[in-house]
Amino acid sequence: MKAPSPALVRWAGLAERTVSGLGSAVSWLSLAMVLATAAVVILRYFFDAGWIWMQETVTWMHAAVFMLAAGYTLALDEHVRVDIFYRKLSGRGRLFVDVFGVALLLLPTCLMILVNAWDYVAGSWAIGESSPEAGGLPGLFLLKTLIVVTPVLLILEGIAFVVRRWLQLATGEDGERPADEPGSV
Repeated sequence: MKAPSPALVRWAGLAERTVSGLGSAVSWLSLAMVLATAAVVILRYFFDAGWIWMQETVTWMHAAVFMLAAGYTLALDEHVRVDIFYRKLSGRGRLFVDVFGVALLLLPTCLMILVNAWDYVAGSWAIGESSPEAGGLPGLFLLKTLIVVTPVLLILEGIAFVVRRWLQLATGEDGERPADEPGSV
């Protein structure tokens, strides 16, 4: 099997660093989300006060963490698999399953989401959609933009993931990765 071109390997490394950097940065929103949730609870139960915008902020942060870190999770090779079959395969067999899984399942699904969500998100931008709740956050269209950003990030990382696996197959690596080296090109 012929190895991917050096330019493709460099591109995959850049894509992976970009997705991983974004995922690592957005992971800090988890801490902010916990603190904001605690503030909402304390304000409500101890001071009988609360604001819709504060509650929506927690929801927005949760959406951002989930959607922007999906590609990062793939970069770390932490996505869920049907392990009952996968773990019984040889290292090379796992590499093939990874490549075909991304090529036949992940990429088409991401493209379908991207195509189907485009008009929905564009419509939200066209009207400058904001929260329907009185006192809610403006700019709901920004949150809805994550619906198209997420598949783009997953496509970028999916391609980098396939290139990494292709390189392992071409160089004869067995597909077994040490536990301390998650997904690096």
